[in-house]
Amino acid sequence: MEKKPIPESELIINDDGSAFHIHLRPEQLCDNIVICGDPGRVDMIASHFDTRDFEVSSREFHTIGGTRGGRPIMALSHGIGGDNIDIVMTELDALANVDFATRLPRDEHRTLNIVRVGTSGGLQPNVPVGTAVIAAKAIGFDGVLNYYAARNDVSDLDFERDFCQHVQWNPLFSKPYVVDADPWLVERIGRDDMVRGYTISAVGFYGPQGREVRARLMEPELNHRIESFEFAGGRITNYEMESAALQGLARILGHRAMTVCSIIANRVATEANTNYKTAVADLVATVVNRLTAD
Repeated sequence: MEKKPIPESELIINDDGSAFHIHLRPEQLCDNIVICGDPGRVDMIASHFDTRDFEVSSREFHTIGGTRGGRPIMALSHGIGGDNIDIVMTELDALANVDFATRLPRDEHRTLNIVRVGTSGGLQPNVPVGTAVIAAKAIGFDGVLNYYAARNDVSDLDFERDFCQHVQWNPLFSKPYVVDADPWLVERIGRDDMVRGYTISAVGFYGPQGREVRARLMEPELNHRIESFEFAGGRITNYEMESAALQGLARILGHRAMTVCSIIANRVATEANTNYKTAVADLVATVVNRLTAD
């Protein structure tokens, strides 16, 4: 099929030749990328680089590129939520696989390795505060992947069906989708020091994760039903807000992606650790070392 240029309205390129939101140019892109929500955490990730070759900031998107052990690597912040992941993943893929001069998809596909390091709330007793949890399966409550034609091709439809039946899913909510982490990355990053879990990506922090402050919840028992759900011998371990969109879009676009989170609160035990920065710093160091290892 003949390739057609991508219209300016669909892929906006800045005057300096950079992607619209993240302000990176194609020549700056690295194959190994560690992403995080907090722009301030980018410096923490880059502190493990041997060299720092460039730095770009635009809104919540902060990037530092350099090398580690002779391998190019980037740290990039995506902000909060699956909508931001939609922006970051689409623009990273465009940098890799679209010729910005002609606006045509490149003939040869370039695959990126993307590891998100985040924080999360635990939902099971076996994931206490301080545990590192890999989102082996990510369950998207955000609805982002439902807008893409290949949604069913990359999702675990059996899990979705069983989950919706068990928790009595409210049809007013976006239909959940379930996407596996990339197995090659999980094998490279994961060790016995990380739990493989089922991670929910919520569409918000308060009501969408079952927190009731002043506004009453539509489904106050939803978390209790989620905690008791089992699939293939596993249970849902934690809540966060980005892993499902990341892993789903990566699969659709032909990239490798996974998320690993440090548990900073346990919803079942109603415990939280606000002094979690040491655990996150240790997790970041581990991820950078393993991603760039020979």
